[in-house]
Amino acid sequence: MESKGGPGHNAGEPATPLHASIPEAIRRNSTANIILALIAIAAALHYAQLVWVVICVSILLAFILEPLVVLVEKVHLPRSWSAFTALLACFAVLYGMSVLFYRRAVGFSQELPTYAAEIRQYVEEFREKTENITAPARAVVPKGKGNQTIQVVQQPSIWNAIGSSLGTATDVALAASFVPFLTYFMLSWKDHTRRATVLLFPLESRHAAYATLGTITEMIRGFILGNLLVGLFISVASTAVFGIMGLPYFYFIGFISGYLSLVPYLGVILAVLPPVLSGLGILHGTGFFFVLLTVLGLHLFSLNVLYPKFLGRRLQLNPLAVTLALLFWGWIWGAMGLVLAIPMTAAMKIIFDHVDNMQPFGAWLGE
Repeated sequence: MESKGGPGHNAGEPATPLHASIPEAIRRNSTANIILALIAIAAALHYAQLVWVVICVSILLAFILEPLVVLVEKVHLPRSWSAFTALLACFAVLYGMSVLFYRRAVGFSQELPTYAAEIRQYVEEFREKTENITAPARAVVPKGKGNQTIQVVQQPSIWNAIGSSLGTATDVALAASFVPFLTYFMLSWKDHTRRATVLLFPLESRHAAYATLGTITEMIRGFILGNLLVGLFISVASTAVFGIMGLPYFYFIGFISGYLSLVPYLGVILAVLPPVLSGLGILHGTGFFFVLLTVLGLHLFSLNVLYPKFLGRRLQLNPLAVTLALLFWGWIWGAMGLVLAIPMTAAMKIIFDHVDNMQPFGAWLGE
């Protein structure tokens, strides 16, 4: 005779209710759904890279222009006209800077043959030293015997390369053409967009949503302003040092090097290139070392002193989270991912901090 617990159930043990295993199954299904959702989001971010990058760049540009829009509104212009005026002023400044940089680039290109000769000289000296090192090793290695087949690899034509990249360049140009329009509508419809976004949430969550949007706004403004101030300090200091060293176009090279230094992790390498290329034929070993020391010193000073002062309190991200964010967003969006990684991760942390179930993730990202 079977016990009441069913087949295989010992009479001395209580029967396990069927509903006791349901929460565990729900948890397993929820975890699987979260993993699948994260994979789907990563795929959408990767394959729709142009769309997301254009949206994020438009948002950052709108935050940069917002103080100017508020200033223009004080002369009693409507919000739409204030946004249009600010956007027009922004593109006028960009056009003026592009003309200035183009003229400096033309002047630099006219002196490029001299730099090319210097580069060839350095390369030849390096090749000779390498030959002196590797010649004894080649003498020891026996030469091959018999006929050897030489494979000739046909290099792709430059026209094929241009044709293959034309589609990508066209896509980028088309996507970039949306930036002014998106920025204008984000500025002119700011109040409506924010109010409508808050109304998307349930009534009991609207206050938290409003506070979250406000905190993200303040964070992005602080991030942009802090980077502009840090870049300006490095640029002015670099320009002064390069001018004392007698580098040509030091006022042009200094600002490029200063703002390239802001690129996460790759900033030091990128910031060294402009003064080194400009100093070919003028500087020698000690001069190049001093350039490297200047760029590295300014980068470390900004990283350890200026960044914590201007950005540390607003971002509140630990170094491990920043490194992982740069790795992830750089893989998803390439170079633009490195630029946008920190503000996007900081915005995610703010959202996590305002959602009860996500607060452990915000604590993990925080300091």
